[in-house]
Amino acid sequence: MATREFPLVPRAVQEVHTAHRTIGTPIPVPESIPLLQHLRAAEPRSMGGQPPVLWDHGQGFIVGDKWGNRWIDFSSGVLVTASGHGHPKIVAAIEGMARQGLYHAYGFPTEIRAQLIDALQARLPEPLARVFLLTTGSEATECCIKLARTRGLALGGPKKSVFITFDHAFHGRTMGAQWAGGIPGLKTWLGDPDPRFVNVPFPDGFRQKDVSFDVFETTLAKLGVVPDNVCGVMSETFQGCNATLMPPAYAQALRRWCNAHKALMIFDEVQGAFGRTGKMFAFQHLDVVPDLAACGKGISGGMPLSAVLGTAELMDMYGPGEMTSTHSANPVCAAAALANLEVIQSEGLIENAARLDPVLKAGAARIAEAAKGSLGACSAVGLVAALQFAQPGTTTPSPERAWEVVKRCVERGLLLFSPVGVGGGAIKICPPLGITREALEEGLSVLETVVTETAE
Repeated sequence: MATREFPLVPRAVQEVHTAHRTIGTPIPVPESIPLLQHLRAAEPRSMGGQPPVLWDHGQGFIVGDKWGNRWIDFSSGVLVTASGHGHPKIVAAIEGMARQGLYHAYGFPTEIRAQLIDALQARLPEPLARVFLLTTGSEATECCIKLARTRGLALGGPKKSVFITFDHAFHGRTMGAQWAGGIPGLKTWLGDPDPRFVNVPFPDGFRQKDVSFDVFETTLAKLGVVPDNVCGVMSETFQGCNATLMPPAYAQALRRWCNAHKALMIFDEVQGAFGRTGKMFAFQHLDVVPDLAACGKGISGGMPLSAVLGTAELMDMYGPGEMTSTHSANPVCAAAALANLEVIQSEGLIENAARLDPVLKAGAARIAEAAKGSLGACSAVGLVAALQFAQPGTTTPSPERAWEVVKRCVERGLLLFSPVGVGGGAIKICPPLGITREALEEGLSVLETVVTETAE
């Protein structure tokens, strides 16, 4: 579902002056309108869906414009700037590699690539052992699909090509990733359904009340899927429309099922990895280890980089030159990612996310109460939360309400990205991992106030 465009009409709003927020102009800023209008005229309409804030600079968990306005960032640029904006160590790493004159190397070996792979390998639980560096999350999930299909063909021929994912799942915007995803509206351009891609209910406790693994097996039986024909099962550790981790008992049953039927267990960790949930990898909450994991977003501190983590057996199925990417392990991106990992560890950002988990949960619960029945589900883990606005007593999304909440928050110095998820009804809270308790509570207070106002 497409979100709404924000009007490019400056609106007088109440001034805000706190330690972390400053709003001293109409929103959007009148001087920003010509450039915002130019972008809307020059780019696809799809690029016009975010609040009309002309980003100029950032520091830590603050984003600012040219006119003195400052926002507490509850977006992290869609969960990307995990270690904060403008971190001096990451900036220095980017500048250092650029000055070295090495800002592209294709698949030729570089020392920075080796250093980054070593740093990632050191953080992997067995049997994950190999790292394939790519550019985007979609590229990583597509690679996982490719590896699962390749192994399936080797084990069982063409019939072992069924790939299972979950309802409401989002795995990217390339063709394979959207086939695998569980959002019907994103598949309309693909034509007739591909029977090799199968969706089953995700055990979120909201839209799927029964979170037992029995639902997985009974759904496959109803759809006529032969378990031994499944080559892989891929799930986000928490879905884009929520912040609910797959229940550990479910994940452990899925691990046993995949072992029994020689199917790969794959986690899409593009949102969840690198500390977002209070652990290095979100699957570490579940007491299972997948065969493959797709990572991105928080891996590099802001530069375009992703990774597939896998076992040696799987990652060695393709020979030299058969599985590559033009910008794989771009040296500048690799330098930023290595610095990002060092910052996450040295500054205790994973521990900070775990420490602030109860603060975020408590704030989300207060917001749910303030919503007076219009919040269908509210979930949080580490430093990610989701508020799913819905018609009272139903799972039907309320996108207009969610959009209005985002608009008013931005006018008060709290930066959120546009609503996402089922029907565009979910607001995600995902600040940089170094946010302080004081700033987190201030942002949650703004959100609670706005939700209260829109409920009246």
